[in-house]
Amino acid sequence: METARPAFERVLLKLSGEALMGDMDYGIDPVYIRRLAGEVKAISDIGVEVAMVIGGGNIFRGAGLAEAGMDRVTGDHMGMLATVINCLSMQDALENLGAYCRVMSALPINAVCEDYIRRRAVRHLEKGRIVLFAAGTGNPFFTTDSAASLRAVEVGADVMIKGTKVDGIYDKDPMKFDDAVKYETVSFDEAVQKRLGVMDTTAIVMCRENNLPVKVFNMNNSGDLMRLIMGENIGTTVKAN
Repeated sequence: METARPAFERVLLKLSGEALMGDMDYGIDPVYIRRLAGEVKAISDIGVEVAMVIGGGNIFRGAGLAEAGMDRVTGDHMGMLATVINCLSMQDALENLGAYCRVMSALPINAVCEDYIRRRAVRHLEKGRIVLFAAGTGNPFFTTDSAASLRAVEVGADVMIKGTKVDGIYDKDPMKFDDAVKYETVSFDEAVQKRLGVMDTTAIVMCRENNLPVKVFNMNNSGDLMRLIMGENIGTTVKAN
């Protein structure tokens, strides 16, 4: 009997920085990050080429700092550095499980990780290494969602997978409204017009213009990432009309 094959060959997994907090109020929960690393390694072990982008909201968020009076460019650079911290923590968790992993930063920080070079990133993926893209795009005013969509397009990912705290996209916040309705699929244009909060508009347009589908699922549901990779109907798919 033929073994089931993954539905995707190369993926980019986007996680918020808050995802690393687990049940904590701040920072990185070592137990939670080990579980996440285990799920990521599991899909890598079956031959899927995995790239990752992790936000920095568990440490600093540039926009939030700007609202509090800090210079926006300075705040965004601090947020970018927070993503480097998160990527290094994920690299450590993955390597402790025996995975091969590289952190590549859009800001040159040669003492702790590699510079982002597209061709080198693709080569790492081809060799089966998990690649973590840190420091966003390297530019202020761009979110890590935008960085994730950019890197996914640059390395030729089949899909961008966004891990969240809910099991897909709803017409309103399911945490606040019991009658919230979940979408199975939604178009990029609908996501923008209805302001569904999938990603910022820049990221959505990047995916739309490059025909890169996005899958949104609950990273807290253990095993859902593998099921999604194997082609099960998990979460919500955002795609062209």
